Amino acid sequence: MKLAALLITLPLVAACDVHAKKPADHDENVSINAGESGQVSFNLPFANGQVKLPEGTMENAKFDIDGVKLMPGATMTGFNLNAGDKGATVHFRFKAPASPDAVRAYFADEFKKQGVEAATSGTGVTGRSKEGDAFVIDVQPAAQGSTGTIAVQSKD
Repeated sequence: MKLAALLITLPLVAACDVHAKKPADHDENVSINAGESGQVSFNLPFANGQVKLPEGTMENAKFDIDGVKLMPGATMTGFNLNAGDKGATVHFRFKAPASPDAVRAYFADEFKKQGVEAATSGTGVTGRSKEGDAFVIDVQPAAQGSTGTIAVQSKD
């Protein structure tokens, strides 16, 4: 099993541009950004760099808040994570094949099925996960359906 894990990570490491750094005592912030092309940049307390994920990785990414997944047919197009000692914020970007109203209704219905309070207002859906993390889903029209962002803010 360890050999399989090593073999899987070798192509990722080979495609990396990583620079080690000596962390400052107060530098515990983490930042990771990924785009639809699979280009990922990261800034960790001990290293920063970039890696190119295999094609299709972002499209096949999994998303879940309390059992609520992206709408069927929707794909992830990117994400941004910023974390520190005072919490974390994650922004996901997605595109969906349905209208913005249908996407908002999908999320509102799915959260209700999971017992998560969520409300639609304007272009978005807002709520709080079962763990208390606030989320905001904003959906806008696009040429072929919708595009959207999901922001999740955790105090942990």
